[in-house]
Amino acid sequence: MLPAERQISRPEFIALIAGLMALNALAIDVMLPALPAMGEALNVLHENERQYVLTSYLIGFGIAQLFFGPISDRFGRRPPLMIGLVIYIVAAALAVIAPNFFTLLVLRFIQGIGAAATRVVGQSAVRDRFEGRGMAEVMSLIFMVFMAIPVVAPSIGQLLLFSGHWEWIFLFMAALATAMAVWAYLRLGESLTDANRRPLHPRVIAEGFAMVFSHRSALLYGISSIFVMGALFGFIGTAQQIYVDIYGLGAWFPIAFAGVAGLMAVSSFLNSRIVGRFGMRRVTHTALFAFTLLSGVWLFLAMNDMLPFTAFMIVFAATMFCFGMVGSNTQALAMEPLGAVAGTAASVFGFMQTAGGAAIGAWIGMQYDGTIVPTAAGFFLLAIVSIGCVLIAERGRLFGVGAQYQKKG
Repeated sequence: MLPAERQISRPEFIALIAGLMALNALAIDVMLPALPAMGEALNVLHENERQYVLTSYLIGFGIAQLFFGPISDRFGRRPPLMIGLVIYIVAAALAVIAPNFFTLLVLRFIQGIGAAATRVVGQSAVRDRFEGRGMAEVMSLIFMVFMAIPVVAPSIGQLLLFSGHWEWIFLFMAALATAMAVWAYLRLGESLTDANRRPLHPRVIAEGFAMVFSHRSALLYGISSIFVMGALFGFIGTAQQIYVDIYGLGAWFPIAFAGVAGLMAVSSFLNSRIVGRFGMRRVTHTALFAFTLLSGVWLFLAMNDMLPFTAFMIVFAATMFCFGMVGSNTQALAMEPLGAVAGTAASVFGFMQTAGGAAIGAWIGMQYDGTIVPTAAGFFLLAIVSIGCVLIAERGRLFGVGAQYQKKG
């Protein structure tokens, strides 16, 4: 039971955790309209290298999760969260005065380190309070609020650019993170009980990691999500080039980006309504197969030069609608059996999804050749690999088939 002064309602808890985790999405998506201006101001010679502003952040975000997990299992959820938020705020503020591109990339890496605490603590706090389908429902609602950031972030970035100074974007991130830190400090109670705290000892930490890596189903769902997230990061890295360079949207690019993100938020809300009825596995597997099929259609149309803007938006939006159901459920399926080491599990899966997904996404982004084909091919091939991981995790029995899945899946 949380202390009386910090008891928090379910809606406020969902909103707070979603807001904290959304700081990560903000740090990525609000940057997209500013990449050309930043590249010009800091003398970035090659267009594709502007994507390093995103990649450096994601690498820091991924690696740091490995450290925040065991720390949060030892000292609780609140202290690591507050430390991470301070790091995020300071790095964002210092980026305003970065004298060159290399310094900016270093500060983005540090900002990612701070953001790692929000993801680890967010997922751990959810697992501390919920389990099974209830956890999947809460994760879906958090993901829905989380997706509100990509809806508005590029537009915010574009509005801030109208001031003529891309540095304002970093000040905005620092200010919003400060507001979230105050909210969390005042309202988010400690959810890790004394009985579940794990000593910060090398042997105990190793045991925690061993528990995660030895759970076949959880691990394979975590690996599956790497490839799905890699596809998403691959698109994000090239989004500005696709919308502006290929389709000529100019300043309207954030509107198109927001439309797809909004549909993903709708998908997450729908998932929260149906997952309790049909189960995590049935919903996840159906959405993943649909995601793969639509990615294949997208690739076919791209290779045959049959993707005017309207057709592209229809196919891509439908693909990402399926992603909205896959993302939150795979995370829940990976975390659900590992409640005893929730912090460590969140850190392992977070590292795998972020660092692995960022590396794959960066590779896809570097293949950009002025067409949509590399991005579409990345989506399709990674979706197939993701399905393969799920098939192994479930021993070939999909859609919740089998008595062992009737209650938990």
